[in-house]
Amino acid sequence: MFDIDLNSDLGESFGPWPMGDDASMLSIVTSANIACGFHAGDPAGILSVLREAGRRGVVVGAHVGYRDLVGFGRRNMDPSSEELIGDVIYQIGALQGLARAAGTTVRYVKPHGALYNTIAHDARQAADVIEGIKAIDPSLPLMALSGAPIVKQARAAGLTVVCEAFADRAYNADGSLVSRRLPGSVIHEPEIVAARMLGLVKEGCINAIDGTEIKLEAESICVHGDTPASVFLARALRDALVSKGVELKSFIDG
Repeated sequence: MFDIDLNSDLGESFGPWPMGDDASMLSIVTSANIACGFHAGDPAGILSVLREAGRRGVVVGAHVGYRDLVGFGRRNMDPSSEELIGDVIYQIGALQGLARAAGTTVRYVKPHGALYNTIAHDARQAADVIEGIKAIDPSLPLMALSGAPIVKQARAAGLTVVCEAFADRAYNADGSLVSRRLPGSVIHEPEIVAARMLGLVKEGCINAIDGTEIKLEAESICVHGDTPASVFLARALRDALVSKGVELKSFIDG
């Protein structure tokens, strides 16, 4: 029996401006990366998503990012170590407080957007994120890009690391994600997404954008909640995996 976690980035709406269909995604995924207010999200909206996640038994993680509401956390930034460590602690702590009020618990950390991609290879910022997590709760696993140097760095620092793959993003031959600025970086066809992820779960391999077959360690698959037709894509992926005998369960339960 094969099993895999399915996660999505949620809680990113801001006041009257909606971002994605969180309620529907929570009926599909097994883990939810909840915005912490720095790249997206407001306290009332985040609290509502946390309550719904708790009702549905979906595992909750802190989706920490750069302090960049205008850029949705997707702009490269270079905060000092003191700033980044403090920002990570602050965001996790804020989400822990809201989660407690919602009757659930923050179980892991997944950096967002530019921060996620930066720490995959930037040892200094990676060390800052690791230090921030360890300062507030060293038992929290870090979700990170499969195959990136951050995986080994975080494990060496004593953190549990959950390796992640992306269902709707194209890969370069070196295992990095294709820049969103380039054509073909986001995959929208559900049949292609399903075939790629089934191969990943059962064979541990995925084809890069140039056709190169690359090996990836993956305990969790992400479907972005803010892409067009994301709910349709996520549901199609879930159905395809289940139909092929893959059990969907949170990595926390593993």
